[in-house]
Amino acid sequence: MTIKSTGKNTAMPISIRLKLSLMMFLQFFIWGAWFVTMGTYLSQRFSASGAQMGMAYETQSIGAIIAPFIIGLIADRYFAAQKILALLHLVGAALLFSAAYSGSFSSFYPYILLYMVVYMPTLALVNAISFRQLAEKTAQFAHIRVLGTVGWITAGLLIGWFGWEGSQKLQFTFMLAAGASLALGVFSLTLPDTPPQATQQRPTIRQLLGLDALALLKDRAYLVFFLASVLICIPLAFYYQNANLYLNDLGISGAAAKMSLGQMSEIAFMLLLPLFLRRYGIKATLLVGMLAWVLRYVLFAYGNSGEQLWMLFFGILLHGICYDFFFVSGQIYTEQKAGREIKAAAQGLITLATYGVGMLLGFRLAGYITDLHHLDSGYQWWQIWLIPAGIAALVLVVFVLSFPKQRRLPV
Repeated sequence: MTIKSTGKNTAMPISIRLKLSLMMFLQFFIWGAWFVTMGTYLSQRFSASGAQMGMAYETQSIGAIIAPFIIGLIADRYFAAQKILALLHLVGAALLFSAAYSGSFSSFYPYILLYMVVYMPTLALVNAISFRQLAEKTAQFAHIRVLGTVGWITAGLLIGWFGWEGSQKLQFTFMLAAGASLALGVFSLTLPDTPPQATQQRPTIRQLLGLDALALLKDRAYLVFFLASVLICIPLAFYYQNANLYLNDLGISGAAAKMSLGQMSEIAFMLLLPLFLRRYGIKATLLVGMLAWVLRYVLFAYGNSGEQLWMLFFGILLHGICYDFFFVSGQIYTEQKAGREIKAAAQGLITLATYGVGMLLGFRLAGYITDLHHLDSGYQWWQIWLIPAGIAALVLVVFVLSFPKQRRLPV
């Protein structure tokens, strides 16, 4: 995508840049501080079953489904975004503190469910606050958003440095996240004013659900991409739910810190993505992303903490390709396929379909499969990982046969 000069001064005041960067850092530090290790925490503290771990992780999907209603009804129409962001993170801090002191899974689950309902809308809010301050959105947003990835990496490194996984003190991750949430809640009140832009007219159900974007599905290529996006999120859920538990089960020390290598690779491949899209086109880019998911799970299935340790690290490092080449390129594809009037609705629809419906199905299946292969002697990890590998391979084959050849995107 070519950035055209507007002839105006597009320099952002350094104070605004620093505030937006710190906002993004804390936003994703909070999420990374507890989400990666929650499966291990539930197993260590509550001896949770796979189904219970799946229930805990699918709260993300429930939050993703509810988030558009909160944004569409409140943030876009009635209150300034930074004030809603502050309120949600302050409420979130209280919920995370409560989750840390839960004595059973049954008392833990309601807190984490409510937390994800208030957290998921904040992802859209931090983007909205950032975009309103950027004169050159495409060129400048990446420089702000990358601090979110740095925040996620920092959280993982801190967990590894404190050794909370090996000492079974992962309840401190929720306290750490709660403290950061409290800090971001207070800090949000100092962010640039971002008043609502939508009219006070009551939105229709069609607008709230983003149903206008369903017109995109009349395009055969986009329909194939849309369905593949939903289905590829099923194996994706296995990684989020089980990867940290798997590494700890193998006795890998500082697993959360080592998993942050995946986010480091995400930064590198984000820089390569536009070049790959320009040279090879959207179909090849999406195929490489799906192939990376297949390879990652095969590596996890046959890797171990001994001579095949390299397989585990290789699988972690593939995260950049897995995420950027499918999900980020998919967002770019959606942006370019959607007309001007439905761009926001289209992005909302694909997010709801993937992080909402797709991952909800994935977490349910991951919980069932994990329980099915949990014996008295431990988890049969190689069998668990081959199932998402097979699903990803099937989605890849269907996509190859169904998706028409596309022109290269002008990125």
